[in-house]
Amino acid sequence: MKKKLLQLFLVFLSCAGMLCAQGLRWTKDGNGFFTIENGEIVRNELPSFRKNIMIPKHLLKPQGKANALEVRDFSFSADNSKVLIYTNTKKVWRQDSRGDYWVLDIAAKKLSQLGKGKPVSSLMFAKFSPDGKKVAYVIEYNLYIEDIASGKINALTKGGTRKLINGTFDWAYEEEFGCLDGFRWSPDSRKIAYWQIDASKVKTYLMLNTTDSIYPFNVPVEYPTAGETPSPYKIGVVDIATAKTNWISIPTDPVLQSYVPRMEWAGNSHELILQHLNRKQNESNILIADIATGKTKSIYHETDPAWIDAAESLSDKFWLNGGKEFMWETEKDGWRHLYRISRDGKTETLITKGNFDVMGVSALDEPGGYVYYYASPENATQRYLYRSKLDGSADAEKLSPANQNGTHGYTVSPNARFAQHVFSNYYTQPTREWVSLPDHSALDGHKVYHAVENADSTKSNVSFFKVKTIDGVEMDGWIAKPENFDPNKKYPVVFYVYTEPAGQNAKDQWGAGNNRMYVGNMQKDGYIYITMDNRGTPAPKGREWRKSIYRKIGQVNLRDQAMGAKEIFKWPFIDTSRVAVWGWSGGGSATLGLMFQYPEIYKTGIAVAAVGNQLTYDNIYQERYMGLPQENREDFVKGSPITYAKNLKGHLLYVHGTGDDNVHYNNAEQLINELIANGKQFQMMSYPNRSHGIFEGKGTTSHLNQLYTDYLRMYCPPGAR
Repeated sequence: MKKKLLQLFLVFLSCAGMLCAQGLRWTKDGNGFFTIENGEIVRNELPSFRKNIMIPKHLLKPQGKANALEVRDFSFSADNSKVLIYTNTKKVWRQDSRGDYWVLDIAAKKLSQLGKGKPVSSLMFAKFSPDGKKVAYVIEYNLYIEDIASGKINALTKGGTRKLINGTFDWAYEEEFGCLDGFRWSPDSRKIAYWQIDASKVKTYLMLNTTDSIYPFNVPVEYPTAGETPSPYKIGVVDIATAKTNWISIPTDPVLQSYVPRMEWAGNSHELILQHLNRKQNESNILIADIATGKTKSIYHETDPAWIDAAESLSDKFWLNGGKEFMWETEKDGWRHLYRISRDGKTETLITKGNFDVMGVSALDEPGGYVYYYASPENATQRYLYRSKLDGSADAEKLSPANQNGTHGYTVSPNARFAQHVFSNYYTQPTREWVSLPDHSALDGHKVYHAVENADSTKSNVSFFKVKTIDGVEMDGWIAKPENFDPNKKYPVVFYVYTEPAGQNAKDQWGAGNNRMYVGNMQKDGYIYITMDNRGTPAPKGREWRKSIYRKIGQVNLRDQAMGAKEIFKWPFIDTSRVAVWGWSGGGSATLGLMFQYPEIYKTGIAVAAVGNQLTYDNIYQERYMGLPQENREDFVKGSPITYAKNLKGHLLYVHGTGDDNVHYNNAEQLINELIANGKQFQMMSYPNRSHGIFEGKGTTSHLNQLYTDYLRMYCPPGAR
C-alpha cells in the first residue's frame, strides 16, 4: 500500500539525482551539469553558470521528419562521443519505462534509431556498453544487444513472456523493491548480468475492463498475494559473443523461495555482488558470486526480529578503498547507521556516530574522506544535510544552515564540490539555489536565505505539536486552524491518516496543512485539519519506533492514532461531535479501521483505495511487515478492516477504482459484503477502470474532489459553534 503523495513538494524533490523533464544530469567531473532547454541538451559550468549547447535541436531531427525528437531522458557514452536519446515514452504500471531510443554520433552528426522493425515504444532501459560500441535493451521480456556501427540486432535471451521475464521484473518486484531495469553491463563490455523472473506459477489477478469496448475483457496481472509463493528468480550472466548464459547458484528455500532485490558487478568483470533476502525479509546476506563457477559466498550476514529493508544501492555509493571495503546501512544498534565493512566481512567501522537515524545517503566523496547524508537528530519532522568522516573518527557535521529550519534536499555533484539545494518549511515555499560544499555558500544569489527572511510564520495557520498518549507514546503532528480562530468556540476536526511503514505525514515542509481533496478552503470554512505520525511510520526516531508495528498493522498504528485523538479532545476548542477521518491506500485502510474499531471517536470517514483484507495484498509488502499467513494468520485477520466492519456506527464513504492493479477492487467488494451482512448503511463510489491514483479520464479528479467535499460538509458540518 504505497502512500499516495499529496504534496507537490515531494515531486519537486524527486528530481534529485535523476533527469526529470526540467531536471539535470551531472557531468562526470562534477563541475557542471546538463539540462534540456528548448529541446536542446545544454552543458552548464559551475560555478560560473556559463552555458554551452552540446546537442542543438537540429541534430535531433530524424531524416525526413519535420520535428526534432522530444527528449525525455538522455545519457552519454563513456567517451562522450555519442548520446542516447529516450523519447515517445509509455507507462508500464507506474513508470514511463517503454519508449523509443535513438543514438546520435556527435562528430558524424548521425542520428540512428535503435530497434528498427520492432514495435513503436517497445524498448526498455537501453544503455551503452562501457566501450560505447553497443547498446543493450529489453523488448517484450527478452534482452537484446545492437551494434551501433552496423545496426545488427542480436537476441541474448529467448522465450520471454509475461510469465518468463528477462531483464526486467514482475509487478511485485517493481512495486515493492523499486526494481525496473533488470540487467547490468560488465565493465569490460563482454558480458551482461540479468535477472530472470519466473511468474509461471504465480496466480493471475484478472481485472475487468468494462469501458473500452462493448464486451468487457480481462486485464491479467501476475500478482502474488500474502501467503502465496513469490516468483522464483535467476541471476544469469550472458556472454555477448555467444549468447550463452551461465546461471549463478544462490541458496534459497525450495518451498518458501527468497528474493534478490539488488545486484551489480563487484567492481570487476568476473564477480557480482548481490543482496539476498529470505522470504520473511528478516535475514539478509551480501553475496559475492564468481561468474565462472556460478558459486556464491556470503560476506555479510544480518538478521532482525522484524524486517530488513532492501539496500538503496550496491554501486556508486557502495564500494570503498578500491573494492576492498564497502559501505553498508543497518539498524543493528537501534539506529539506522552507516558502517565501513571489509570485503570479507571480518572487520567493520561505525561511520555515523550518535543517537540518530541516517535518512538517506546523498553523496560519497572518498577522495575527500566523507560521506554526505540526511539526518535530523533533534526534530523528526525535518531533514538536514550532514557529513561524517569515512574512517569514523569524528562526530557528524551538520552542513545545512542553522537558520533554515525545515526540510532540505540536495543533488550533490560527483566530486561533492557543488549541489543543487532545495528548501521549504510549512510557511516557506519551495526554493532552489546552487551552493558550494562543504561551506554551503550560495552561488546564485542566496535564494533560500532571502526566501526564509521574507517568509512570515505568523501568517500561516499551521503549527506543529507533540502529543503523548495514555500508553506513553509521543507523536508529532501538525494542525491547521481555521481563519479567525476563536479558542472559546468549538470546531469540527478532520484527521488525515496514513499510519503504515511506507509513509510519514507530519513533515515540516511546504504543503503541510493543505488538503488537496477539498474544494474550497478548509480554514475559511471553519475546519481544524490534523495529522499525526504513529509508531510504525518511517520517522527518524530509531528502529524500535519503526518496527514496533511488526505483525501489528491494523492494531498498534490505529491505537496510537485513536489515543492521540483522545488527547487532542482535551483541547477546549475541539467539537467531539464533529470528528472526521480520511486517507488513501494505507490511509484508506486506517480510516476503515478507525471507523470500525473506535466508533466512539470517529463519526465520519472517507476511505479511498483501501485494503479491506490484508490477505489480498501482495506478498513482498504484507509479509515484510506482518510475517507469513501460514504461521500467524490471526495477525492478518486482527489487522484487517473487514474483521470489524460490523462495528460501524458513523457515516462512511468508500471510494475505489475498478482498474486498481495495486489494491485490487475485490477489497471493495469483500468490504461491501461484510457491511451488508451486518446491516450497515454506507455510501460507495466506484470509478470505472481507474487505477490506484483514480486520475484517468475526463473530469475524474474534479468529480472525486467534489464528492469528497460534499460528503464531508454534509456529515461533518464546518464552522465554529
